[in-house]
Amino acid sequence: MTSFAAILATPAQATRWAWICFAAYWLAAAVGAKRTKRSESPLSRLSYTLPLFVAVFLMVAPAAHRGWLGARFVPEAAATRWIGAALTLAGVALAIWARWHIGGNWSGTVTLKEGHELIRTGPYRRIRHPIYAGILLAALGTAIEIGRVSGLIAVAIGWTSFWFKARREESFLAGEFGSAFEAHQKETGMFLPKLFR
Repeated sequence: MTSFAAILATPAQATRWAWICFAAYWLAAAVGAKRTKRSESPLSRLSYTLPLFVAVFLMVAPAAHRGWLGARFVPEAAATRWIGAALTLAGVALAIWARWHIGGNWSGTVTLKEGHELIRTGPYRRIRHPIYAGILLAALGTAIEIGRVSGLIAVAIGWTSFWFKARREESFLAGEFGSAFEAHQKETGMFLPKLFR
């Protein structure tokens, strides 16, 4: 049996295990989601999912680490790589915390659920889209741990994709919750906490 110390023996292993925990939790948490009341079109969904596949390819595929994409943007130092691993762990923890708080209202696509609730607890008190914020922080950490330009491009693509998806979600939520969502928008940031309320 693998010990906890062996899992975190190197920054690359810590980063890999953080993403494995993220994926395992996501699969387990998908059980019990509420039934969908309204959802976006398949074409709308493709507009942000395809770029995310490109971002994942740039982050993990050896073919994406050649030429100028493979150039380093941070020094090849243990301290830098551990900083990247720590950011990945922090981002995954934030995403899991947010996913736990949103509960059955969660969907991988832009939808409204039956009995949909406007969640304003936990990380949603300060950030409207803390799952995306956590994933982006984890992706940035992974890009730093890997240290290649391809990782930075992947983070930029991911941020853009999540921004468009978040705007679409907000139009659904504004239509469903009206003034309550408008108040929530004023008190929170999209991906970062709002400093002044």
